[in-house]
Amino acid sequence: MNKLIKIFFVGMLVSFVGSLPLGTLNILAMKISVYQGIMAAMLFSFGSLLVEIVYVRISLVAMDWVRKQEKVLKALEWITLAIVLALAIASFYAAMHPTVGGEDRSGLPNMHPFLFGAMMCAINPVQIPFWFGWSTVLFTKKVLLPQNSHYNSYISGIGIGTFIGNCVFIFGGMLIADKINNNQHILNYIIGGIFAITALIQAWRIYKRKDAIQKMMDDTQEGKK
Repeated sequence: MNKLIKIFFVGMLVSFVGSLPLGTLNILAMKISVYQGIMAAMLFSFGSLLVEIVYVRISLVAMDWVRKQEKVLKALEWITLAIVLALAIASFYAAMHPTVGGEDRSGLPNMHPFLFGAMMCAINPVQIPFWFGWSTVLFTKKVLLPQNSHYNSYISGIGIGTFIGNCVFIFGGMLIADKINNNQHILNYIIGGIFAITALIQAWRIYKRKDAIQKMMDDTQEGKK
C-alpha cells in the first residue's frame, strides 16, 4: 500500500510541476475563466485531463508502438502550430476590437468547453514525449512497475496534479481580470503574445527536428560512399 501511495504522489508532483510552465492548455484555461467563468474553465480542464490520462495509459502499455508513429506525431505538431497561430491572431483581434454591445470578442471558438479541452489536448503532442521520458525514468528506477495497480495509482496522481496546476491558472486568471477590470484588451494582448511565442517555439522545434533528421540522412549517405 505504501508503494502505491508513493507512486500516486510522484505522479501528482510530476504532473503539477509539468503543468506550471506557460503552455497552450493552461493559458486557454485562464482565458476561458476570464471570459466564460470558472465552471467553463473547469469543464475545459476536465476535457483535457481525460485525454491526457488516456494518452498516459496508452504510453505505459504500448511505448514501443507509439514511438514508431512518427508521421502521426509530425502531423499533430503542424496542426498544433496552426491552431496556436489562430489563437494568437484571435487574441490580438479581440484586443484591438473590444467588446461592443455585449458581442463576444474573446477570440474563443463557439464550442463546449469540455469538448474544446479534449480536442486541444488530443492534438497537442508536447505531452507525449514528456510522459514517455518520466515514465521511462520511473520504470528504470523501479519506482513504477508494469502492474495495473501501479498504473492506476500513477494515473490518478497525474490527474489530480494536472487539475491542481490548471486551477492555478484558472483562479489566477480571475484575479488578473479583477485587477484590470475594464481593460481586458490588455489581457488579450498578453495572451496573444504568449500564443505567438508558443507558436514560434513550436515552429523552431519542428525545424530543428527536421534539420536533425536531414543531417542524420546526409551522414548516412556520406558513410555509404
